[in-house]
Amino acid sequence: MQSTKDIKVISSAGARALVDACASWAEKNKQIVAIAILDWGGNLIESHAMEGAPMNAIDTALLKARSALRWRRPTSETNKMVRSGENLAPTFMNDFPQPGALPIVLNGQVVGAMGVSSAEGEKCAQAAIDAVFKGQATTAAR
Repeated sequence: MQSTKDIKVISSAGARALVDACASWAEKNKQIVAIAILDWGGNLIESHAMEGAPMNAIDTALLKARSALRWRRPTSETNKMVRSGENLAPTFMNDFPQPGALPIVLNGQVVGAMGVSSAEGEKCAQAAIDAVFKGQATTAAR
């Protein structure tokens, strides 16, 4: 029996790089976003709101990131499950199953999540994850 487990964590520098890469993508695509990065335990390790982001944008990004982390899937998938009636649990568990967040998975282990306030948040998050992890991370834990 193994009594401990080695886990990977997103470093502060890694979280900052994710935010910077997403903000760069947003600028190129003429969007104004807010971004929240969570570690594997749901702790906020980095956040950023671009100039001009609405007052609720950071809260929205954080709620989306928490939902992606809890359900270990893109929030667009969780949204489809809720809308179809397949699984209503996210609605009564105080989750925010709106598209815009992705879990970050390395070697099958969920190491965190990234939430972005815009409607195209998952594209922004995916671009950042690809840029920072150079194809080593996925966004599905199944």
